[in-house]
Order: sequence, then structure tokens, then C-alpha cells
Amino acid sequence: MPNAVITGGTQGIGKAIAERFLSEGYSVAICARTQKDLNAVQDEWERYYADENIITYKADLSKKEEVKAFAQHVLHRFKTIDVLVNNAGLFYPGLLATEPEGQLEKLMEINMYSAYHLTRALLPKMKEQGSGHIFNMSSVAGLKAYPNGGAYGITKYAMMGFSENLRYELKDEGIKVSSICPGATNSRSWEGAGIDPDRIMDAKDVADIVWASYNLSSKADVETIVIRPQKGDL
Repeated sequence: MPNAVITGGTQGIGKAIAERFLSEGYSVAICARTQKDLNAVQDEWERYYADENIITYKADLSKKEEVKAFAQHVLHRFKTIDVLVNNAGLFYPGLLATEPEGQLEKLMEINMYSAYHLTRALLPKMKEQGSGHIFNMSSVAGLKAYPNGGAYGITKYAMMGFSENLRYELKDEGIKVSSICPGATNSRSWEGAGIDPDRIMDAKDVADIVWASYNLSSKADVETIVIRPQKGDL
């Protein structure tokens, strides 16, 4: 049975991607900071998918030790790592000159360092099997600056650089690397914003394009996925 590892899988885009892979018969491992969120998702999924296909693990991915513990749990349960989706992330708006002290460090820990450490921990298994696909969640904010992007934008540019270097290193290993750059997508980040739900994308849209990219032949790799609301960025 093929396996997918997805961080930030209890809500938004991560949850939609996890559900897509579960619906296709994959075993899926997710993690989150709160057991309550994990329990809620597991209770929901067990109504639709086989219990043995669902692995949940409590981890704060801002802490390197907990990232590594999650990786070891996954390696203990999965014989192969077919898909890795580095999706965990936080968004705080701000201006570089005035945002709170420490905001860059906090966002880098979650948005960038978690992906770096988890990928490094799982790569030996992927190299050993000579296959796999890594999806790194960036953003349209990692392609160009925008108002109040601040430290968040820096982390998403960093994710683009991470993917570029990783892709170069792994191109002869049979392992694909794709950057995902969504625009405004229905998630907790947009709750209370007063935006018309029809003006932003559904998380399922992103999940569907990830699944389509994953299913290309071994000869093709979609390097960067850019997906925006039909009417453009907000």
C-alpha cells in the first residue's frame, strides 16, 4: 500500500490533500500541535476511510526534536515514503519595519525549518527506494512581494529556494520535487475576513492539482504549481 506524509493535515489545504490521497487508497500520516484537532479529524475520517490507513501524531513542528520524533514514528510505520507534503505553516501579516520582534524567527521555524528537518529525516528512505515525490507549500507570496507580506513573504521565498536546491540534488535519484504556490484559499487564515467565499479558492482545488501532478509519468516533474482565484489575487 502506498503512503503519504502530510504536515498541517487537520485543516485547510493539508486536510484536503490528505483526504484526496486517502480516497485513492493511500495510508496517510499527519501531525498537528493539538491532540484535540487530531482526534476530531480522525473521528471524521474513520467514517469514510479504513482506520489502518490513518496515522495521527501530536507534534509541534517549530521544535526540531518533535519534527524528528514524527519522522521516526512515520519510518516505523511505513515501509515506503511515496509522497511527502510539507504543508505546515502560519500566516501573520505585517511590515518588516514594524512587525513584532521575533515574528520572522517564529514563522521561519514553522514555515521553513520544519520542512527542512522533516525532509532530511525522510530522505534516506526515499533514496533507498529510488522514488517519491516531495511537495513544498510555498505561496504566491513567494513569487512577488505584496502589502503586509513582511516576514511571512520571506519564509515563502525561502521555501522556493529550498525546493529549487532540493530538486537539483535529487534529479538523478528518481525523486521529484514540486513547489505549490496557491493564492487565497478557503482556510482558517481567512476566517472572519469578510471575503465572499466565491472569491477565493476551495482547498480541494489545490488538492486536485497536487494529485494530478503526482500522477504524471516518471519522466515528468511539475516544478512549480501556481494556482489563483479565477478573478485574481485579493
